[in-house]
Formats: sequence, structure tokens, C-alpha cells
Amino acid sequence: MRFVLDAEQRLFGETLDKLLTEAAPFGVARDWAAGRHEPGLALWRSLAGAGVLALAVPESAGGAGQLPVELVTAFHELGRHGVPGPYAETVAAAVLLGRLPGGSPASAWLPAIADGTAVVSLALPPAVPYALDADVAGLVLTVDGQELRAAVPGEARTSLDPTRRLFAVTPGEVIAEEAAAAAAEGYDMGALVCAAQLVGLGRRLLEVSVDHVRTRRQFGRPIGEFQAVRHHLANALVGLEYARPLVHGAALSYGTPDFARDVSAAKVSAAEAAYAAARIALQMHGAIGYTDEYDPSLLIRKARALHSAWGSPAAHRARVMSALV
Repeated sequence: MRFVLDAEQRLFGETLDKLLTEAAPFGVARDWAAGRHEPGLALWRSLAGAGVLALAVPESAGGAGQLPVELVTAFHELGRHGVPGPYAETVAAAVLLGRLPGGSPASAWLPAIADGTAVVSLALPPAVPYALDADVAGLVLTVDGQELRAAVPGEARTSLDPTRRLFAVTPGEVIAEEAAAAAAEGYDMGALVCAAQLVGLGRRLLEVSVDHVRTRRQFGRPIGEFQAVRHHLANALVGLEYARPLVHGAALSYGTPDFARDVSAAKVSAAEAAYAAARIALQMHGAIGYTDEYDPSLLIRKARALHSAWGSPAAHRARVMSALV
């Protein structure tokens, strides 16, 4: 199945690509990993100004109305450029807060999410046990049974991706009751945009690998001329091309009973395709592929971290199977 973005959606993606290219996001990512968050927060505000975060916020709260196809387009670019920060968590929290019954006071955070003045992190045990970048977030949420609670960050956990700081959380003050259904919708949206990130970073790794094999020489020839190398790169492309329509298909099924199943199928395919692209990129580059100074090394490590973020492939395969029985 072939999904084609309309002209407005393509322009949105191209605009974000230009914005992120000019922002030098790999430098921003290194600053973020070192605890220098202001460049990343400045980029956060720029992306919010471009409308990225408003795509998860209802129009009644100052957003654009929840637009999953546009969100997927945006997160594809965030993945391609290795942008750090709890973007998926903030989007998931926006969906959760927008779905709370009875107009919960917590919904007052939604306009601040839309305009980029609020950074939100979220833990949804057991699938999302840690809150990403809780030390930067103005609001940290968790769900305890049926209750949505403010979360108190605890000890930070080390991630393979140096830009991802994961915090254990302790449930605190009750913000809303009967929040389990809203949390499930937030989780699905978080998993969907994570899948879109994975496809984007996988495509970027494939692009830099193709460029590299055109210039790296062995036995007097560019290694890209060797059939075995071409087969590996072709396999990476096929995996990503199969994942992309699943991600867009899941976005189009938003609001239907099949959304959770389609998100899980997309997350499995995107995680496996991006991880394969990262492994092939490392093989093509050799030792330079994991040196800190080389920008794609950040994407290689992020691919492994996002592989299990927002639910492991095994967990999502189980959801697909249970939906088919």
C-alpha cells in the first residue's frame, strides 16, 4: 500500500527539515547529553512555534486538533535529525490530558503544551516505566491504577543513548481519577510517534551509509561497488519501506477500534527496520561509526534505545496477536 502526503503535509515536513538543519541538532544533542539544556529548549520553542506540539492538542485548548498524520510527518523529521527531548512523552501527555473526563483541572496544561512553554514527561508502567528527561520537565505524570498522579522523579538511569536520561518516579498527588482509558490513548499515540522517529532515523542512517560507501575504498575500489555491501543496504531500504506505510496506516486509523493494533504493528516494523539500518550503518562505517565525534553515532545509539521504548517488539507483537484472535 502506498501513502502519499498531500502538498500541505509535504511542505510542513520540508519546513521542519530546513528548520532543523539550520539548528545544527547534533550539536544540540551533545549539549543536552552534557546537561546543557538551553539550546535544546530553544529548539523546543522553535518547533512549537512551527506547530509541532499543537498537533496533539485539541482546538478547544489552543491546539490544531489532534492530527496524527501531521504528527507522524513531524516526528519523522525529529528522528532524521536526532532531536533530543521528551517530545513523544509530551505528545502522549497532551492526548491523555485532552481525553480526561469532565474537564479535569489538569487540562489547563494543554495551551502551554501547544505553545511550547510546557515540557511534560510521562511514565506509564509497565510499558513505559521511566520518565524521560524528568529533570527538565515542568510537569511529570504517571498513572497508578485508574488514577493520574503527579510524579516525583527519583534516581536517573543510564541509557545507551546519552541524550536520553530516564528517571524512576514515585506517584504523588492525585490529579484525576478514572484516567486509565485516557492513558491508554496517550500510550498509543506515544508509541506511534516513536515509530515515526525510528523510521526517520533509519532513513538518515541509510543515507549517510550510502554516501560513505561511495567514498570509502578497499582493494582500489569504493566499497559500494561490492555486491555484498549493496545487498545489505538494499535490505535496510526494504525494511524501512515496509515500515513506513504501516506507520502512516496506523495514523490514518486513529479514532477507530483498530488503532491500538495498527500502532503495535507499526512499532514492531519500525523498531526492527531502524535497528537493522543502525547495525548495517555500523558495519559500513567500521570503528568510526561508534566514535562520539561522528554525528551518525548518536543515531546508531538512539536506534537501539528507541527499539524498546514505548513497548518492546515482543510486547507489541503480543498485542497484534491478541487483536487477531
